[in-house]
Amino acid sequence: MLAMADAVLHDALVSGEVLALIPARAQVINVGKRCGQKSSTQEQINDLLVRLASSGNLVVRLKGGDPLIFGRAGEELDALRAAGLEVEIVPGVTAALAAAAQAQVSLTDRRTADQVLVVSGHREPGKTGSEWYRMVTSRTTVVVYMPGEYFGIAEDLLRAGMSASTPCAIISRALSSAEQSYQTTLGLLHRAPVLPSPSILIAGETLAAASQELQSFYLNRVPLQGAFSSLPFSPVL
Repeated sequence: MLAMADAVLHDALVSGEVLALIPARAQVINVGKRCGQKSSTQEQINDLLVRLASSGNLVVRLKGGDPLIFGRAGEELDALRAAGLEVEIVPGVTAALAAAAQAQVSLTDRRTADQVLVVSGHREPGKTGSEWYRMVTSRTTVVVYMPGEYFGIAEDLLRAGMSASTPCAIISRALSSAEQSYQTTLGLLHRAPVLPSPSILIAGETLAAASQELQSFYLNRVPLQGAFSSLPFSPVL
């Protein structure tokens, strides 16, 4: 799909190795959103997708991870469908699964965790966040994308009944050569260093079974070189 593209709109998190696969003839546009930097609005991205695809181009919308998990794919799909354009979605590997696999941590375990809650720590300006912590039990593995300030998340999880000794892991830039990780507990989460974005936070008793392996992994692992970080979400004519 990428090799046939006439135009590629990519996010800032897409690796250079993937971008190198784009044919030289294709129009390449960086529409990534980075905190504190000028970037395209979602409306501008939607309009650009529709305009390019309506002109007869094969357009690839390239995202990091999986486009259907906190990737705003829903808004872009709505715009393309409203314009009567055909769309194909190629799934990717979302950060929660990639980071857990890299650290050899099972997000579920019949002994300690029978549900996984995937939430976003990011809130739109002026909007009240959901009270997701009300769905948390002692047998929940919680994965927080864009965790931001750890203090508020720790408060929510402790309020939900999780123990202060619940193990936590923060993973930054999962499966890239720049990956960083930090292990702590929920009670000490507020002291954790703020790792570079994008990062995720995993909290739950299922991490306890792998605590020694996690420490060894974080201290001694060799970062993956040239790991692909994304697969495309592709409007196709």
